[in-house]
Amino acid sequence: MRGSSSRGGRGVSLAAVALVVAAAAFIALHAGAMTRGLRAEYFENLDRTGTPAFTRVDPELSADQLTASWLGDPPPSFSVRWFGYLAVDRAGTYALGTRSDDGSWLTVDGERIVDNGGLHSTIARAATVTLGRGVHTVLIDYTQQVADYDIGLVWGPDDHSLSDVPGWRLSPSRMPLWKFTAGRGLRWIELAAFFFALTLLVWNAATIWRPFIAETLETWPRTAVLLLFAALTIIQTWPLASHPARLSRNDNGDTVLNEWAISWVAHQAPRDPLHLFDGNIFYPERDTLAYSEAMIVQSALSAPLLWAGASPVLAYNVVLLLGFMLGGWTMSIVMTRWTGSWAAGILSGMLFAFNAHAFTRLPHLQAQHVEFIPLALFALDAFLRRPGPRRAAALAGWFILQALTSVYLLVFTAVALVAGTIVRPEDWTGRRFRRVATWTVAAALIAAIVLTPVLLPYWHAFHDQGLSRSEGDVIGYAASWQDYLSTPGRIHFALWAAPFFTGTALFPGALATVLTLVAIATGVAWRDRRARMCLAFGIAGVALSFGGKLPGYLLLFRYVPLFQGVRAVSRFGFLGIVAEAMLAGFGLIEVLKRVRSPHARASVAYAAMAIALLEPFCAPIWFARYTGISPIYATIRSEPNAIVVEIPFWSTTGSFQHAPYMLNSTQHWKPMLNGYSGFQPPSFERHYAELSSFPSQSSLEAMRRWGVTDVFVHENQIGTAARAAFEGLAGVERIRSDGDIVLFHIHELPAR
Repeated sequence: MRGSSSRGGRGVSLAAVALVVAAAAFIALHAGAMTRGLRAEYFENLDRTGTPAFTRVDPELSADQLTASWLGDPPPSFSVRWFGYLAVDRAGTYALGTRSDDGSWLTVDGERIVDNGGLHSTIARAATVTLGRGVHTVLIDYTQQVADYDIGLVWGPDDHSLSDVPGWRLSPSRMPLWKFTAGRGLRWIELAAFFFALTLLVWNAATIWRPFIAETLETWPRTAVLLLFAALTIIQTWPLASHPARLSRNDNGDTVLNEWAISWVAHQAPRDPLHLFDGNIFYPERDTLAYSEAMIVQSALSAPLLWAGASPVLAYNVVLLLGFMLGGWTMSIVMTRWTGSWAAGILSGMLFAFNAHAFTRLPHLQAQHVEFIPLALFALDAFLRRPGPRRAAALAGWFILQALTSVYLLVFTAVALVAGTIVRPEDWTGRRFRRVATWTVAAALIAAIVLTPVLLPYWHAFHDQGLSRSEGDVIGYAASWQDYLSTPGRIHFALWAAPFFTGTALFPGALATVLTLVAIATGVAWRDRRARMCLAFGIAGVALSFGGKLPGYLLLFRYVPLFQGVRAVSRFGFLGIVAEAMLAGFGLIEVLKRVRSPHARASVAYAAMAIALLEPFCAPIWFARYTGISPIYATIRSEPNAIVVEIPFWSTTGSFQHAPYMLNSTQHWKPMLNGYSGFQPPSFERHYAELSSFPSQSSLEAMRRWGVTDVFVHENQIGTAARAAFEGLAGVERIRSDGDIVLFHIHELPAR
């Protein structure tokens, strides 16, 4: 124990030195005024006039930065002006411009060179300019008018090879060129020193507490690992656990949609389960829950919280955190059973739970509950070894549970099971074929019987309402090789990954890749049936992620119905991450076999876990502030036969702005014309066409025709004059108001 204490003391000393280095780099950056980014002025108008709503320094130009600057709640329309300096360390001719949705204009050294104005989706425009070595002034004007928004300063050798200007090249104040380079170096030193210190502290804790860890794993192994993944989840998603009722990703319409979905299922299931999929949105359509993921498992997990009075945001966040924790836990248990090593199991669990794809999908609860994939694979292995009724039922059960989390994951899990079975012919060919086939059919029938009531509404939405994916979707949403280098992890992003970063981040991690290559090079990926199964479905997933670019994929899309449920085919690449997480466990075992000293083996295992902790590390993660739902919506809770509409009624291009209306409806659950989902039915466009003239008499008559009884008007978005005009129409009664929200009741006019 004395040796451990001595090594622990040295580790703490080195960590302290690293923290001092990080602090020194931080002080040098600020003492030298080496601030990165551009000075921004934000306006709540479109012409950037008057006093700015606020000013700040934005470290980068992006849609996420716009959201963060507005604290997660940007107005429907606004404008921004950025000013600062661009460092150019090599004189030459550049293509320099903006990427924006909507309009943007770029001025360099006092001359406007790019006009990217107008109302449009994301478009990049650049001009060819000659820039000398040194510092140049840049001025960017931007307007956001409706729906989505985006902004970026881009450059490249020509206008066909544009990428974002690195943030370290931008500064809000003029400074010598060397300071830009020095600032970049100091930020790297600060980041590297901080993570080095964190690694040492983790290693030190593991070294000192090794006897306790070993004893705990031996006495209560599964409980200890569950608690470990609970702690890791809090660390990796910090600061979400510090205030899950107030922090949110409600800046993203998909998050709000998912909060509504789990709340709807928890509300409707105990009251009218036969009409579970008839959500209260897009009135008068049926099966509207099937326009996106129903998330039955996530809804079941959130139901006790919601029934106890928790907000949809709190319920969403708790279930989100559970997804990370349970995913790592189940994978660690499965891999420990397969390898006989808790070190390999925990490492695989960390790589599986915390990865680039998971952290870029925080707004999507349907993607965060993958804990049944390892259990389904474990059941498949057991079934192939000894096929029989009990193991067939277990395989069907785990598959059903994973399918009930997401239609996408239903397809992904099915692909993994099929690919894993194909590469184990010794388990199902010859004399074993009849028995395996019999119980495979039995398992498939069990899954089909249980899942049919859930999948049938999706079929109705497809057949009756036109919910479908086109071949253009599976080409447009296919993966690219850059996606497999894309990661938001702070270390990789700062050092090399920024140019490759996309919304579809599929980088499995350097450690996972190296250990997977070890498993392949040593032959265990071929010899071990379980490892071979992982390799097979990983290759299948990566191949399928290229969608229409993959020869033969369009045939699968046309003739295999389940493939028509997958629009973002790039997400098949998640199977590659799952495969590498599992193969890394096998690879670690091969490495440990070649290390003779028990102490050295433990050090290698702890080092691998430390790297697995740090590689995907994104904390502190930015979250929007959730302030609750106005009590005005509860006014109509007891009103029988109420039908609701919220104004303004946004068009399809701005459909995500209906998502907050859906969250509001959780206070009354009345049918509403509004809705946001993965599909807008034809009736939605008809409603928009007639309500776009609000507050006209014709829009009121349309509401009466559709049976609307209550109208929530957002005065700050339509203007006081429009609200007053609607209030003056015959049969419209103002009930109450709360802030800018005004509730009106529409009375039936007496027949003439």
